[in-house]
Amino acid sequence: MSAAAAGSPAQPPSQEVAAYLDMLAAERGAGANTLAAYRRDLDDYLAYLDRAGIPLEEADTHSLRAFVADLETRGLMASSAARRLSCVRGFHKFLYAEGYAEADPSVAVSGPRRGRTLPKVLSIAEVDGLLATAHAAAADEETGPARRARRMVCLLELLYATGLRVSELVALPRAAGTTSERYLFIKGKGGRERLVPLTEASRAAMTAHLAAVPEESPWLFPTDSDSGHLTRQAFARDLKAAAVAAGLRPDHVSPHVLRHAFASHLLQNGADLRIVQELLGHADISTTQIYTHVLDERLKAMVRDLHPLMDG
Repeated sequence: MSAAAAGSPAQPPSQEVAAYLDMLAAERGAGANTLAAYRRDLDDYLAYLDRAGIPLEEADTHSLRAFVADLETRGLMASSAARRLSCVRGFHKFLYAEGYAEADPSVAVSGPRRGRTLPKVLSIAEVDGLLATAHAAAADEETGPARRARRMVCLLELLYATGLRVSELVALPRAAGTTSERYLFIKGKGGRERLVPLTEASRAAMTAHLAAVPEESPWLFPTDSDSGHLTRQAFARDLKAAAVAAGLRPDHVSPHVLRHAFASHLLQNGADLRIVQELLGHADISTTQIYTHVLDERLKAMVRDLHPLMDG
């Protein structure tokens, strides 16, 4: 245990560390908590060099790579190790720029690989519950809240049927609701065009919602916003309220989570990965492959929870 951890006063920082922290405070406006975090990271780095018998001025690329390996053996999460290496990189860059060192050994050192965050996904039962609650609200008599509920049903049915990006969904033209086709023509990111099929439920929801949309509106979801149509933020806010009404945690439900559900449920039911890629409008299939990892995690959980030979 270090002296500081045992309750003794911490040792003053080295001249180089003190100079670096002063620069962060003066030029970048770093606050006390940020400076304390940088100080801890640099103290850890310098302690490692001391244990390895390497003077700071002799630290090289090999030394830094060994430090990263040491962080991993100590069990640091990849995100924490990456943050610590980022601090050390900034420190060495500063030393080189200010003439404390003849070279910057951190340039060629890559950080620890971070695991890709798996997207949140609602179960099929949870989506069914969300849709059922929205439909029940929309079935009320002809009131303002009922019209708003029918708009929510239309948004939900379309999003779950097509996997549209929220920006694509809220900006759908009025013509989308009047089409006799069983698909929508979407122009997505980078001008890439794609066709997305419609379900009977989504087409019926558009017809019901369209009755309350002014004929002169060019948008399927018109509002008084600057763009003239529903904003992403407004839809996300209303969706949180719909989630609460359905008994779901609002922090687990968002337009993007429903897009994830669309993709994951298709794959769960045997859809081809490249078809899902096309429907989502992903330029690279590696982006779509994240959903296969979600399914892997669910399968592992199912085996863990249901296999008769697994410990409870």
